[in-house]
Order: sequence, then structure tokens, then C-alpha cells
Amino acid sequence: MKPLIIFGNGEIASMAYEYFTHDSEYEVKAFSISEEYIDQPTFHGLPVIGLSAVAETFPPDTCAAFVAIGDSKLNRVRAELCAHVKALGYTLASYISSKAFVWHNAKIGENCFILENNVIQPFVEIGNDVTLWSGNHIGHRSVIEDHVFVSSHVVISGFCRIGAYSFLGVNAAIGHGVTIASDNFVSIACSITQSTEPDKIYQGNPAEPRKISATRFCRVR
Repeated sequence: MKPLIIFGNGEIASMAYEYFTHDSEYEVKAFSISEEYIDQPTFHGLPVIGLSAVAETFPPDTCAAFVAIGDSKLNRVRAELCAHVKALGYTLASYISSKAFVWHNAKIGENCFILENNVIQPFVEIGNDVTLWSGNHIGHRSVIEDHVFVSSHVVISGFCRIGAYSFLGVNAAIGHGVTIASDNFVSIACSITQSTEPDKIYQGNPAEPRKISATRFCRVR
């Protein structure tokens, strides 16, 4: 078993602990988060270490790391912590469920969290720090860029591109060959058949953009 430090102490960290513990080659040794967010000394019976002390307590050459943060501020909180953890010297691990269907030539980056019943078809490319919650379809030759969060039962058709930092809500449907621009917030049950513009919120079927920007919305909501 490979030792692993999970960065985070919320619900996503709890989910990561369950999946890594029961369905991976990793053994979780501790949790770590900024000192101001530590409200208890242990989590799932393991120590919670402040960011300033974690590299000394669990040296990066002895442990891998996983950043378990949700989609806060259009994934930027998670992205920033990933950068910080890498700067400490840690290698970022990915979790890929044994119950996901991943074609042999799909490419998947670091710090990805791919849960059960995802279908990842041939020639798909998934960047770094991407979350695929349960039950999504990622069509052939589609590309998901870095720091994206795809919720559940999302259909991404073939030859699509999902821009960095975007969020796709439950039951969203992306048509064949569509590009979702960076910093898009795609709402629940949204149907998108044409490529989108950056920093927009899309709602409805067919989808229409809202006037407020996605980055502003995700920072104030």
C-alpha cells in the first residue's frame, strides 16, 4: 500500500477517504488543511496536520497527496491548493473507481477523482484536477481541460472540449463537437448544442447565457 495524505477535512475529503481506502492501492495516513480550518485534531481517526507542518511530519518523498476540495469559486480553491501542495514537493495521486469503464487509450491527469459508473470512451483526454462524480458519459475524442467539475449523469458527446475551471450540473447534455468555454457554469438539466462563450452561466433547454458572469456568480453565491 502506498501512503497518501488527503488535503481537506470536509465532505469531499471524507468521500476521498472512503474511496481511496476501499478501492485503491493507497493507504491514507493523515489529513491536512490550513490551520484556520482545523476544528478537530483527528478526522476518520487520523491526524489532521496544518499546511505549515505537513511536509515535515509526512515528507513528500514518502507520501503521495490528493487534494479533496469541491467546486468552490469555480474550482479555483481546489486549483490553488493543488499548486500549493505540488510546491511542497508532493506528487498528486488520482482516484479512478474500479467500477468506472475507462478505455485503454484514454489519458487521465493528476489529482483526478473519477467515481463509479463513469464511461470514458476511446481517445478521451482528461486534464489535471478534474472531478467526474458518478454516472457520466464522456464521448470519444472529447477533451476535458484542467480544474473541471462534472457532477452526475452528464452526457458529453464525442469530439467535445470542456474548458478549464468549468462546472457541469446534474443531467446536463453537451452535443456532438461542442466546445464549452473556460469558466462556464452549466446548470442542472441544461442542453447545449452550440459552443459557448467564456465566463458565462448557461441555463435551459436550449441553453441561454445569463447576464451575470460565472466567476462573479460563483464568488458571491
